[in-house]
Amino acid sequence: MEKLLDITVGQLLEQTAQKYPTHQAVKYIEMEFDKTYYELNNKVDRIAKGLLGMGINKGDHVAVWATNYPQWLILLFATAKIGAVLVTVNTSYKEAELEYILKQSDSKALFICDGLKDVDCEKAIYSVCPELKTCKKGKLESKTLPRLKIVVSMDNWYNGMYNWNEIEDFGILIEDDEYQKAKESVMPDDVVNMQYTSGTTGFPKGVMLTHKNIVNNGLSIGDCMAFTEKDRLCIPVPFFHCFGLVLAIMASVTHGTTMVPLLWYTPMKVMHTIEYEKCTAVHGVPTMFIGMLEHRDFERYDYSSLRTGIMAGSPCPIKVMQDVIDKMNMKEITIAYGQTEASPVCTQTTIHDSVERRVETVGKTLPFMETKIVDPETGKELPVGVSGEFCVRGYNVMKGYYNLPEATQAAIDKDGWLHTGDMASVDEHGYYRITGRIKDMIIRGGENLFPKEIEDMIYTFEPVSDVQIVAVPDEKYGEEACAFIILKKGCTATEKDIKKYVMDRMARHKVPKYVIFTDSFPLTASGKIQKFKMREQAIEILGLEKTDFIHSN
Repeated sequence: MEKLLDITVGQLLEQTAQKYPTHQAVKYIEMEFDKTYYELNNKVDRIAKGLLGMGINKGDHVAVWATNYPQWLILLFATAKIGAVLVTVNTSYKEAELEYILKQSDSKALFICDGLKDVDCEKAIYSVCPELKTCKKGKLESKTLPRLKIVVSMDNWYNGMYNWNEIEDFGILIEDDEYQKAKESVMPDDVVNMQYTSGTTGFPKGVMLTHKNIVNNGLSIGDCMAFTEKDRLCIPVPFFHCFGLVLAIMASVTHGTTMVPLLWYTPMKVMHTIEYEKCTAVHGVPTMFIGMLEHRDFERYDYSSLRTGIMAGSPCPIKVMQDVIDKMNMKEITIAYGQTEASPVCTQTTIHDSVERRVETVGKTLPFMETKIVDPETGKELPVGVSGEFCVRGYNVMKGYYNLPEATQAAIDKDGWLHTGDMASVDEHGYYRITGRIKDMIIRGGENLFPKEIEDMIYTFEPVSDVQIVAVPDEKYGEEACAFIILKKGCTATEKDIKKYVMDRMARHKVPKYVIFTDSFPLTASGKIQKFKMREQAIEILGLEKTDFIHSN
């Protein structure tokens, strides 16, 4: 990456379509949708004109609550071309969460699908806005959501809602020169997307990301994987999350790479898609890769086409990384680290890094950004090898949290540094290691315990499939470590076995006081492990409610 691109997301698609007009841009295997870059750009233009005809203009907020539909992809580029802001809604959200997001984001339009796993979108939106059942399409007057005017279904025909197939008809109302003026009014520093943070503490916050943020981050990410137009990326991660939107879609379109999205993840679908579509890359969080590696049919599939991809989203177990390299032929897999507020990737390994670097670090700082490690208490920059808070500054830092100026000021200091809340260290060669969250760090009798260090050790115990360490309250030491463990199918282990394994290999104070065996971890829809929920579960299971009360006041 020689310089930052000063273009919009819409201009990016147009440039790629000009460069690779006949090259396959996107191919779905679960539905009929197969487009070249020229065809995709054409379809986006028709939908963009239709949105203008419907009354969606520059600066309007457009929410999308759907799985990885082709319409989602088209909507991303169509809103970008006319300067509207796409508000991505987590597919695991329920009715109250949807209402909160639509209200906090001031969304004017909402696009929904029928394909969510355990949520009835139609029922949910009618419940939040009962006026929708009797209003004219595009003329919603809601007491609860006064800004929301337009609801569109990507699937069926419902009272008060437009159907996706009607959008292009509205394009007739827009002259070509009017559409061209709308496109020309969009600037690279305009907000293009609002991503809502997972809300592990408090209410979710709307992270405002610009065209410049995500285009350039996508370019850097693709460069680290040496993406070209010859690559084919399987995308099982959700579009609504930065993993899908930036690490997958933007990384692909900046390089002319073919996208092969799945509506949602299942191990079988991913394995089938890799073989059937001869994918050269696949993205996933560690739990996704573990799901494939341990699937009973794993060895029946051919992974010889695979070359690279990204494992990210939560700390990556060294053993899982090694298995993916050895058993899935992903010799050039990379690790990325970042957060939504940084649009999102700050550091990444490259295909040229050694296996050791790619399994033990999260790589070096991406081009055109600065990073540093500071003491969380004093803000003073720390030397090589000392763990502290990871901070980043550059083109990639968000514009801020929507309508939350105080929260923005708390995250970005006066000098423009984004304080991530993540603990990390950097070595003399510039490679970063993530050691945990500041609030995840366990302080046991004055000793700082970093969950990832203990997790990585327990991962090497043969019967263990997955492990997460959380802090639980303790009257004597203030906090103790509690290990949640998923065992491999057919394997057995006891609490005593786990503790002895750690005791034989680590300092005594790092041995988890508690071990809880489980079948699964609580996850967000994007696959991130919700440690705060695990902590709540542990406190209840272990009967530490009274202790927690003592130590939280």
